[in-house]
Amino acid sequence: MRAMTLTASLALAGGLTAVQAQAETLADALIAAYKNSHLLDQNQAVLRAADEDVAIAVASLRPVISFAANAGYAYAKTNVPNSANHLVTEGLSSSATLSAELLLLDFGRRDFGIKIAQHSVLATRHALVNVEQQVLLAAVSAYVNVQLQQQIVALRESNVRLISQELQAAQDRFDVGEVTRTDVSIAEARLAAARSNLAAAQGDLMIARESYKAATGAYPGRLAALPPVPKIGKTVDEAQSVARRSHPIVLQAQELVTLAEAQVGLANANMKPTVGLGASINWTDNGDLTERLGLSMNQTLYAGGEKSAQYRKALAGGDRARAALGQSVVDVLQNVGNAWASLAVFGASIDASNQQIRAAQAAFDGVREEATLGARTTLDVLNAEQELLNARASRLQAEAGRYIGVYQVLASMGLLTVEHLKLGIPTYDPQAYYNAVKTAPATSSRGKKLDEIMKKIGN
Repeated sequence: MRAMTLTASLALAGGLTAVQAQAETLADALIAAYKNSHLLDQNQAVLRAADEDVAIAVASLRPVISFAANAGYAYAKTNVPNSANHLVTEGLSSSATLSAELLLLDFGRRDFGIKIAQHSVLATRHALVNVEQQVLLAAVSAYVNVQLQQQIVALRESNVRLISQELQAAQDRFDVGEVTRTDVSIAEARLAAARSNLAAAQGDLMIARESYKAATGAYPGRLAALPPVPKIGKTVDEAQSVARRSHPIVLQAQELVTLAEAQVGLANANMKPTVGLGASINWTDNGDLTERLGLSMNQTLYAGGEKSAQYRKALAGGDRARAALGQSVVDVLQNVGNAWASLAVFGASIDASNQQIRAAQAAFDGVREEATLGARTTLDVLNAEQELLNARASRLQAEAGRYIGVYQVLASMGLLTVEHLKLGIPTYDPQAYYNAVKTAPATSSRGKKLDEIMKKIGN
């Protein structure tokens, strides 16, 4: 029985060790970035504030009920006509007033206000999606860059070991008189330079780790190999067509155009009168009761040209929004084209680096063999080794750049989101909070519902 228990315990411990040693994947990094991003938290709060603007606009459709109470002490001394005497009155007095005001006719002011708030919400939602893309792209870049710098450090370490061997070989050959002190000094200088480059690479790795922490919330552990890149389409035209339809910057600009058009309508309505209904009840401590019910109309006859200027300003705002939409499309399509071109450049660089590595490897092997026969100097060997090192580093950088470039294309298309990447985690639901506040709730039961929603979305 004890043997079985011991076996089970060892198996459990082994399983825990395996889990702890499990490598962190790119998907893990993306999920951590999404969950830990203060930038996303900030913009989600901005969106909730915009949701409340809808509630504020809806509230303007409802009556305003107010209550006022007054109490005080009064002392009065008045002269009595045709007499030297004075009449003194003093005492406590109080009154209370309950009033209600309802706007009956405003020629669309409130409707335009609600429309403006609603489209501001939609525009802010698209802005939030774009922030999500930035957060995820930063995580991809950080993940890939950590792996790249680790590989560069490994190359530099290998370079230091190889030059150390060359230095030892040069020293041995100098001891037997085959080479001069110059060869040894050259090897020593190259070793010092290699160690300096290694220190720089280690520093770059430390910087990459800090970037990773900033992007994901924690320092990287053991990173898994990069997964296959997501699909981005076959041609740049296809990618640009998707971007034109789905990029959040374009969608945000479209909502801002509609918002600007509603602002024109509001400015026009502001030049017209308003009709309201008012009612009040006033009590005093002496038993007086006054009730009032009436209609009121307000119309600005002259405001020094302010209303007309506001209308013209709204028209100019509409022109600006439409121009901004056009420019947004231009910028988005340009970004897609630039990102696509970068992929082609990195692909060509990888092919060239592969050819360079093959040639540099052959040259290094040949030079080192010739050096053992005395046909090449130590400097020749070190130069050949440096050429091979540079070629390998170039390929690593090009491969990293191309991998990140695919995600940059995806972001330029507007598709670098948790949903599109199918990361399988719950995401912020902008509709939940909006649905809870869009009718401007004021009761405690609705307040409790809002608290539940805030807990659900992680705030």
